[in-house]
Amino acid sequence: QVQLVESGGGSVEAGDSLTLSCTVSRGTFSLIVLGWFRQAPGKEREFVAGGRASGAQSYYSDNVKGRFTLTRDTWKDTVFLQMQNLRPDDSGVYYCAARWAHGSSSDHLTAASQYDYWGHGTQVTVSS
Repeated sequence: QVQLVESGGGSVEAGDSLTLSCTVSRGTFSLIVLGWFRQAPGKEREFVAGGRASGAQSYYSDNVKGRFTLTRDTWKDTVFLQMQNLRPDDSGVYYCAARWAHGSSSDHLTAASQYDYWGHGTQVTVSS
């Protein structure tokens, strides 16, 4: 079982920055693939960024590439999503998700159905 706790959401203006954090239950950080997803009202949940929680490789959707950065703090079992130059269409509930890593299988998992564990989400609102 993997437990995920997100924090860091809020209301900002376009062009501002915000950092979200996802803290993972102890003992699982090195064993999971972690992804950030977001969901706007009336829209499907979409992949934002992800990769092996304890790894160096990160993957991003085209919508956020160059603006969002995934970083890790392995001492705190926490993954951060650093968001810069935010736009109104970045608004939504941001979720942290995880699944067990499988050997040499790809960690570039972009479908929500590929993840087994989810946090409760944190709201991000970007006003123009």
